[in-house]
Amino acid sequence: MPFKARKAVFNKLEEIVDIASLSKADRMKYDESIKIYRDNLAIMAFERNQGREEERLEIARKMKALGIAEETIVLATGLTAEEVAQL
Repeated sequence: MPFKARKAVFNKLEEIVDIASLSKADRMKYDESIKIYRDNLAIMAFERNQGREEERLEIARKMKALGIAEETIVLATGLTAEEVAQL
């Protein structure tokens, strides 16, 4: 195992030991902070996906306004034929 990989393993072990040695109150605070962090990551991922979906719809609207065939819009945007037809 390369030195860099071994160092990463030992750093992870040190982190685990640090967490395991926390008092009950500190462990609860730590767990709560991890939960908040993961919730925030999930929210950001959801919002990013929403933004991408809105952008795909906007691009499809513009393509449709330019008279581009719906089949081409479906291929270009990844939207379904029904979604494109509803625009």
